[in-house]
Amino acid sequence: MKKKKEKEKEKEKREEKKEEEEEEKKKEEEEEEEEEEEEEEEEEEEEEEEEEEEKEKKKREVLSGF
Repeated sequence: MKKKKEKEKEKEKREEKKEEEEEEKKKEEEEEEEEEEEEEEEEEEEEEEEEEEEKEKKKREVLSGF
């Protein structure tokens, strides 16, 4: 009886540890995903800024040509 209870406790501990590891892994994946999304947003913003600068530059060139 005693051994059976010990085995059950060990099994529970292993399962808990496994669950904790899975949760940690999931958390890390979510953090990575968030970082990637932030990087993509930054890249998009930079591209938009570059496009705006190009438009302004062309606008100045056209205006100075007259």
